Amino acid sequence: MKAITSILSILALAATLNAADGDAPKKPAAEAGKKAPPSPEAMMKALDKNTDGKVSKEEFMASPGAKKDEAKAGERFGKMDKDKDGSLTLEEMTPKKKKDAK
Repeated sequence: MKAITSILSILALAATLNAADGDAPKKPAAEAGKKAPPSPEAMMKALDKNTDGKVSKEEFMASPGAKKDEAKAGERFGKMDKDKDGSLTLEEMTPKKKKDAK
């Protein structure tokens, strides 16, 4: 009986150590207590105040997130504005998926 108890204790300890090492399955951001980022469509709807289908730099900079750090927001807008026309389209606001390296 002592041998079985010892083996079960060792197995429980090993399972605990494996989970602590990061072998436990990762929870999605929403389950881990973090908010999932809004969809590009939701961002467009929230930021496009004049409903012209584009987000101007002024509309972007008027958002609460941009007001927290205007320098970073301006830099982010510049990186997102791929065609450098001073506004963001839905396509520019949609992150590109990284291709898997083979």
